Amino acid sequence: QLQLVESGGGLVQPGGSLRLSCAASGITVDRYAVGWFRQAPGKEREGVLCISSRGDSTYYTDSVKGRFTISKDDVKNTVYLQMNSLKPEDTGVYRCATELYPSLLCTQHTGDYYYFGQGTPVTVAS
Repeated sequence: QLQLVESGGGLVQPGGSLRLSCAASGITVDRYAVGWFRQAPGKEREGVLCISSRGDSTYYTDSVKGRFTISKDDVKNTVYLQMNSLKPEDTGVYRCATELYPSLLCTQHTGDYYYFGQGTPVTVAS
């Protein structure tokens, strides 16, 4: 059974950093692309980044370019989201996800994602 479990969220001051983890089971991240999403209070869910099976990154929002990066550890079957220079507008619940029929490459359509983890909350405030 496919399962995604996020961790690493918390409270951080503006300008700070956090690294989120997404531990996968039921799929292997060396074969399937995994994406990160976030949802701020009162707003729609937004795609952030995706990493393909071979490690290529796809940004779904320009607002994090230059600040967020995505990586993975195939041995640990875990995907990471490194977030630097955090801003209050980065606040939200961050969830990792895969498509209904997981694929090697990152989809260009965030609506293709189907399986989501429970999420980890991130709060950026002074």
